[in-house]
Parts: sequence; structure tokens; C-alpha cells
Amino acid sequence: MLNVPSQSFPAPSSQQRVAPSGRNKVSLKPGRSLMDWIRFSKSGRDLTGLRGRLIEVTEEELRKHNTPADCWTCIRGMVYNVSPYMEYHPGGEDELMRAAGTDGTDLFDQVHRWVNYESMLKECLVGRMAVKASTSIKAQLSTDKQTSPVNGLPPAFPTLVLKPPSSAALPKPLPPPTPKDTRPRFDWFQTEAMVNVVVYTKRKIPNSGCAVVDLQGGTLRVEVVLGKLSYLLHLRLSQEVEECIAMQTMSTVGKVQVSLRKATRAKWDRLGEPLQSHDSFLRRKDRGVFYRECTLASKMDVTHDTRLFGLRLPHGTHMQVPVGRHVYLRAPIQGSEVVKPYTPVDSTLMSQSLASTEREHANVFLMIKIYPDGALTPHLDALNIGDSLSISGPEGPFTSRLLCEVTHLFLLAAGTGFTPMARLIRLSLLDLAPLRKAKLLFFNRKERDILWRSELDTLAGREERFEVEYVLSEPSDGWSGHRGRIEATMLSDFLSSPEGSKRLVCVCGPAAFTVLAQGMVCELGFSEEEIHAFQG
Repeated sequence: MLNVPSQSFPAPSSQQRVAPSGRNKVSLKPGRSLMDWIRFSKSGRDLTGLRGRLIEVTEEELRKHNTPADCWTCIRGMVYNVSPYMEYHPGGEDELMRAAGTDGTDLFDQVHRWVNYESMLKECLVGRMAVKASTSIKAQLSTDKQTSPVNGLPPAFPTLVLKPPSSAALPKPLPPPTPKDTRPRFDWFQTEAMVNVVVYTKRKIPNSGCAVVDLQGGTLRVEVVLGKLSYLLHLRLSQEVEECIAMQTMSTVGKVQVSLRKATRAKWDRLGEPLQSHDSFLRRKDRGVFYRECTLASKMDVTHDTRLFGLRLPHGTHMQVPVGRHVYLRAPIQGSEVVKPYTPVDSTLMSQSLASTEREHANVFLMIKIYPDGALTPHLDALNIGDSLSISGPEGPFTSRLLCEVTHLFLLAAGTGFTPMARLIRLSLLDLAPLRKAKLLFFNRKERDILWRSELDTLAGREERFEVEYVLSEPSDGWSGHRGRIEATMLSDFLSSPEGSKRLVCVCGPAAFTVLAQGMVCELGFSEEEIHAFQG
């Protein structure tokens, strides 16, 4: 689940806002699915109009290609002709045209960062953006023009030189303040049996979930996520280590320690050889998504069309996905890589304690609805136990700081928009001392579509702080609960709380549901800071 950007997206005039299906799509012509695009792009046709040539594109040239029939856009310095893709784009032509003739990187990252565009648009690649002279060079040239003689003549007016007063007459200036160095750093030390790598982040960090460690074939990769920034260590170790990894996070001092067991008890002269992007500190969106191979360990039915997949991480990987974050799954399908985001859940709705989930760091559980015509889900459903699948690290902006001091937590979920709510329910009831009430309003089509209904009802029966209400758009005659779709009167009753309460409303579901719910909640007097929306 991806966080809905605060700016207006989709565009107000876009077909995507009024799609009758409620999903984040427009109605495409027959034969315009993702699989049809994959086949079309592999057909050998010239999709760029350049007969296979790659060119260097200036900003002026890029701006010329801004019509549906001739639409170029730039993503991370590479220019693509997206006109052939117009009819295949699930968001419709209007959304692609927002990036026509311009750099569309930021727009792409707001809603599609998980999409493997390099694979999907490989045959549409026009070339690379031309690099402009740096502004610092231009500034220097500008300064030189102002101070250098013109045509060999001196300036028209002489330069006045003012003699300063004697230094004894002036007070000594204060030394300039030393800027605080906030860049993380790392160090390492060893014992006879262990090698310990320590990252000093120089700030407070969460107790878990901010660091991901991968040890593959003697290569160590440690990524520490610090808000919108990412610090990376990437080394080929100088000697062999065992695959078992221990990681300790000291939140108050901002330290992450990774402990590796030596294969042989010998002294190391150095930690290892730096690899690409080692010791780098970048914005997260500027760092490519890293995948590791996991295996399918379990697959269980949740409803008639939804499965709970248990994925086992490699022995050399230590990764915990924080509550509210998502991961990307990647799989090769008919010669192209298909990538989709999913929000992990726990193996059950309520474990006995937070520590029990800490022990599940070797597994990731995903609750996924299977669409017969989906690009990825039929492939997932066909996997056998032991088959492999690529999974990314945690992504997304949600932070548990949003829950600080919350007394009343309201969750609005539609369909599989329930997945981020499942762990929020558990976290709030087990770890939020100020919490007085957590309420879930769960929208589905039919009674058989309700995910984990038995567990939700059991929890509501034994935990007085938790309530759940169901709303069905296609109920049976015997259904006694709420009927219909989301509407203001229903929300007004559901979102009631005592005066002075610290409130948070979380929303997740199809795009149309999320936009509608956010608007209604705002009209009921909730501020933007009291609403967090995930994108379904």
C-alpha cells in the first residue's frame, strides 16, 4: 500500500477520478492489458521512431514532444517515447500527459515508484538527457564577466579601496559556529570469533525496522533508513563468515550493530573491499530498490479468492517491516519483470506479545487477493511451496510517530485495504498506553469477502477497547449489519469521540474509496494532521 500524495492526484479532470469501478484504473479497450503491452513491446516494432538509434536529448528538444501522438518524458535522466503506451496505461491518457515534454521523475515517484519502468518501457527508450553546465560554473563565469576588463580596457570607474581601522580598535570577532555533522558513519571491531559492524546514525531511531541486512556470497549490504534518507554500507568481506546474523538496535543513542561469526578464528586486517554506493547517504527515492530472493514457505486460504502467503527470507537476511510499510514483489512473466506493492500482515491478527512477532523476522506474510486477469496474482497463486520470489525492503512514509498520544484510532478499510489496518490494530492495543478506543469500519461486497472476520469478532468480544463494524454493498437477505456504501451519516456516528480526544483516522482501499472517505472525514471537522491515507 502506497501513501496517497498530499497534492491533487489524480488530476481533477482525469478519468481516473470518476472510474465507476472504484479501482485506480480507467476502462481500457479490449486487448490493452499489461500482458498485451508486454507482447506488443516485444513484437519488434519501432516504438521510438528512431529506428533503434539512441540520442542525447536537450530540454528544448524534450519540450517539443508534448502531444498524445508524440509524447516524450524523462525519468531519472532517461527519455522515453510513451505515445505507444498511451492506450495501455491503466491510469489513462490524462495522467501520462501530465509529464509530457518534461521531467516526470517526481510525478512518477509519487504514485508509481514500485513500477519497473525500465523493463516496461525498454523498447520506448529514446536516449539520455543532455547534461547542462553546472550552475556553479555559470556563476563563476558570471563573476568573471563582472570583474574582468572588457576588450582589454579597464573598468570605466576606478575601484575605491577603503582602509579599515586598526585591528586594535575592533573587537575580536566570534568564531563561526561549527556546523553539526549529522551524516552517519560506521566503524568495526573484532573478537576472536566475531566481527562487529557498527553504524552511528547520530539521531534517535526506532527500536526495530529501520535497518535491513543482507549477506549474500561474502557480500555484506546494510541499509539504514532515516526518514526520507538512506545510509548504505556495501562491502565484499575480506574473509568468510557464517550465514547467521545478529542485529542490535540501540534507539536512544542511534546505533545499529551487526554481528557476524567468523568461519575461522583468525585476525582480520581489514573489513573488506568497498563496492558500489558504499558509505553513501542519499535520499531514499534516489536509491534504487534492492531485492533479495525468498522462498514460498506457506500458502493458506483466507477467503474464496484471497490467500495468506508466507515468504521465508534468506538465511543471510535480517529484515523487519515496520507497521504501515509495504514491500514490492517482483517476478519474471513472459520475458518482463512485473512488480507490485503489498503490505505485510502478521501470521495471525493478535499474537501474545510484540516479542512473538520479533521472532518472525525470517518470514514475511502477505494477504493477497487473486485476480484471474491480474498481471502478477495468477503467477503467485500458481507457486508451489519452495518456489522463489524476489522481495524488496520496507517502503513507504508511514511512521508510528503518528500514533503518539492518540486516544481514539479510527480505521476505514475496503477490501484488501484491511492489510495495513491488521498490524495497526495489534500495535495500538498492545503498545499504545493512552489508547481508549480503536474502531474498524470494514467495507466489502459480500459476507464471504470479509477478511479474518472470525478473528476480528473474537478480538472485539474480549477487548473492550476494540470495536468492528461491517458494511456490505451486496448483502444477503439475512444480513443484519450495515448496508450500502460509505456515506457521511454513517461516518458521523462512527467517528464520534469525547471532547479533547487525540484522534487519528486511517483510510485504505481502492482509489475512489480513499478519496471519498478523506473528503467526508475532512467535512466532519478533522484536520489533515488527523488523517492518514494509504493508497490501495
